Amino acid sequence: MKTYSRLTWITITVIGLIAVSIFIIYTNRASSDEESPIREPFAQNANAFKNKELHIAVFQGGYGQEYWKEIIETFEAAYPGVLVHLTISPRIGDVIRPQLVAGNPPDFLVISDTEQSGIMTSLIKEKGLMDITGVFDEFSLDSDQRLKDMILPGILESKRFAPYQDGKIYLAPFNAAPMGLIYNKNLFQEKGWKLPETWDDFFALEEELKKKENYVKDERGQLVKRALFTYQGIYPEYLEEILYPALANSAGIHELKRIFSYEPGSFRTESVKKVLDTLAKLGSGGYLMEGTVGLNHTQSQSDMMLGKAVFIVNGSWMENEMKDAPREAGFQFGMIPVPVFNKGDERYILSSYEQFSIPAKAKNPELAKAFLKFLYTEQSLILFAEKANGTFALKGAQELSQDKLTAGVYEMFSAYEGATAITQEWNVVPKQSKEDIRNQLFKNAITPIMTGRMTTEEWMDQVEAAFADIQANMGTP
Repeated sequence: MKTYSRLTWITITVIGLIAVSIFIIYTNRASSDEESPIREPFAQNANAFKNKELHIAVFQGGYGQEYWKEIIETFEAAYPGVLVHLTISPRIGDVIRPQLVAGNPPDFLVISDTEQSGIMTSLIKEKGLMDITGVFDEFSLDSDQRLKDMILPGILESKRFAPYQDGKIYLAPFNAAPMGLIYNKNLFQEKGWKLPETWDDFFALEEELKKKENYVKDERGQLVKRALFTYQGIYPEYLEEILYPALANSAGIHELKRIFSYEPGSFRTESVKKVLDTLAKLGSGGYLMEGTVGLNHTQSQSDMMLGKAVFIVNGSWMENEMKDAPREAGFQFGMIPVPVFNKGDERYILSSYEQFSIPAKAKNPELAKAFLKFLYTEQSLILFAEKANGTFALKGAQELSQDKLTAGVYEMFSAYEGATAITQEWNVVPKQSKEDIRNQLFKNAITPIMTGRMTTEEWMDQVEAAFADIQANMGTP
């Protein structure tokens, strides 16, 4: 499950996330007709799309398919005569690539700029997305608020959603979720272990794991030592959930902004090396679950839930994604922010904001915009919580959905408490550059680092080389 430049950072406590502007959603929605939650002129607009077809492409990740199938049925019922065609796949970028190349894209995309195929990164580089600023100036379908006033603060202005910083919005926010270190809350309570605040605390937990009374039974019934950590091996980009918050802690927000801007030398500093050395220590120090580098996301997540590893990086969607997976008896989802280097340091946590967009060459852009607005209705928010166990990036969405969310997901939002939430915001890579910075940060680095075949100095060098290429192409017509 990522590309972006100016860092938007928002301090979010649990209380703030739950309570901020909740009254806006309730009071403004309540002001509409009790019998018809969808405001006028919705009914007239619905008839304008009769006999139209909408093609949407959705990345199938941790939120599954059920929400999309039901919201499409609901949309078709609200817009008589409209037919929606859904294409949903874990490899959606590869599925729709031929359509994009042929100039016949889907009308609506639910694919983030962090998706593995890089299809969204390419669309952003090529300026292949439609300006949807006007949609956010319009009123919600079921309240008297403009859509831009309903979105969580700071999001629409960030480069995740306004990538060219020209005052225009090209991507719309979908979900909001914390990403950090997931652990078995029940295990920590039973063992009396303290959750780590610093990296020293984190690595010190290894001594507890060496004690035989803390071993876990494997599939054969044999007692085996738990590993301290695992991650989604063949998808090393998940480690961004450690990298960016740790860089913010070690180097500072200002330096992280320089990194996101590809500034020469910004990735070759002692503060950066401290972070990279810490990640390397996970592998070289024997803290990593055996076989991790060859596992996919569900395999590593299953092993962690069975107790083979104490921590894994992920977002709050993991509970829904793994709802049918076997697990250690009494397993309860918990999440903490990434540890800091010094006790008392400010803690950071990476927030996930997935995206909606409309291709510039979409055949039915107005219908796509209507669908986008429909997704921001209260009915849609509640359905998403009920069917996908997630929340939209709207003010008050978490509280509105509370009785539909599982206790585990609601608990994971507590990771925001006392932490500063950040989002990655890389500058748009110039069209002429062939670099995808994720390759040098993760794909071409993590496995060699974890297996001792690359040094952190070499890691810094390859990232700096990518920065140099990108900078060389900046401003090229």
